[in-house]
Amino acid sequence: MSDEKQLQEIEKWLVERDVDDLEVMICDHAGISRGKSMPRDKFLDGIRSRSHRVPDSLFAMTVDGDFIRNDHLTALEKDLIMVPDFSTLVMVPWQTSPTASVICDVVHENGTPASYSPRQVLRRVLELYADNGWKPIVAPEFEFYLLAKQDVAESPPLPPRGRSGKVDRSQEAYSIDAVDEFGDLFDKIYDYCEIQNVQVDTLIHEAGPGQFEFNVLHGEALNVADQSFYFKRIVKQCAIRYDLFASFMAKPYPEDYGSAMHIHQSVVDMKTGENIFADEAGKDTPLFLYHIGGMQKYLPAVMPILAPYVNSYLRIGSGWSAPTNTHWGRENRSVGLRVPFGGRAARRVENRIAGSDVNIYLALAATLLCGYLGMVEKIDPSPSMDEPAYDLDSNKLPDHILSALAEFESCQPIRDLLGDAFVDVYADIKRQEYDANVGVLSPWDSKYLLFNV
Repeated sequence: MSDEKQLQEIEKWLVERDVDDLEVMICDHAGISRGKSMPRDKFLDGIRSRSHRVPDSLFAMTVDGDFIRNDHLTALEKDLIMVPDFSTLVMVPWQTSPTASVICDVVHENGTPASYSPRQVLRRVLELYADNGWKPIVAPEFEFYLLAKQDVAESPPLPPRGRSGKVDRSQEAYSIDAVDEFGDLFDKIYDYCEIQNVQVDTLIHEAGPGQFEFNVLHGEALNVADQSFYFKRIVKQCAIRYDLFASFMAKPYPEDYGSAMHIHQSVVDMKTGENIFADEAGKDTPLFLYHIGGMQKYLPAVMPILAPYVNSYLRIGSGWSAPTNTHWGRENRSVGLRVPFGGRAARRVENRIAGSDVNIYLALAATLLCGYLGMVEKIDPSPSMDEPAYDLDSNKLPDHILSALAEFESCQPIRDLLGDAFVDVYADIKRQEYDANVGVLSPWDSKYLLFNV
């Protein structure tokens, strides 16, 4: 289909739904939606004239709104052209007038992709797989907390009060009653997901107070990443409409469970569609074991992506279901890499290391890249772990953002495949966020140092 023919089809789609406005979005490094809102005609005209533009400084932004500068992103703030991916075009259910939303890639004036864009980073990794005739299949599981609205300066935030008026601190993991307490909100989430073509599966109450988990159904990585990008926005928008906040922070309560984003991943042959992780007899293939070996070797080097903030490391090794290392095992939730039971089609590995605070595009790119390197370098994994692994000192993960960044910047295979521009930009952002974090007096400092030393 020609570009003009496709644009005519899009215009017809918008007119049929009486769409007044378009949200034209990109995903920044924190996973936050950035972009513009505009009338329908301006949207269509802008595509034809290549006039939908954003400054490249959007990819230099820290989570607290500051900016980094380096050789790749300078004070010139050059324009990038937004290129909508029409497969992501959906209606926005919470707007009062008919509004649609679309996710964009970004390119330079000469048409080359912006290599530091999170969506492009994932595309780059998927191209590596495609060059070998492989296609990754992924399924993320998002944990999050529902928080009562309050003064944002108060710390820590309170868990929500349900219809009973009581704070939910039951710690009843997988409680059906806890799900029922917020049934109307979750019904709204399901409704919005259907409208935005987000394929969600199971909803469960997790171990923390007011903590829940949604699973996005397995599928091709880029499509699942787009759905997940929309999903987090849906949850936050629904929570607001019920006078709550939804937090995907990795460790909002120091004394309670953290929020993870477990990633189930497998690889299929692009020609046959068969899972290459198991043979016809259902036995592990060498490629499956190499994939695990690559994750064991390289996941520590991509920890700034899987644990992007100082707070993220409070979750790592903090107790039940929070891994401390890259050991692997079958049906073993104490290791970083779990292999669930299942037949040939379901053979997969679950990365339990990532927190729910990640950028979904970058997290999928990182975990898949590690597995890819294992497959092409033929890296054998360590023996399967059949005992609790929390207290093991082997295969340890970095326990601080600075040590993680040092590994990230110095890992040449990661730098070679993701590019200097992305590695340098991302590392500079994380260092600036760290400096801002430690530059603030913490409650611990005030309580124990201010008047005692």
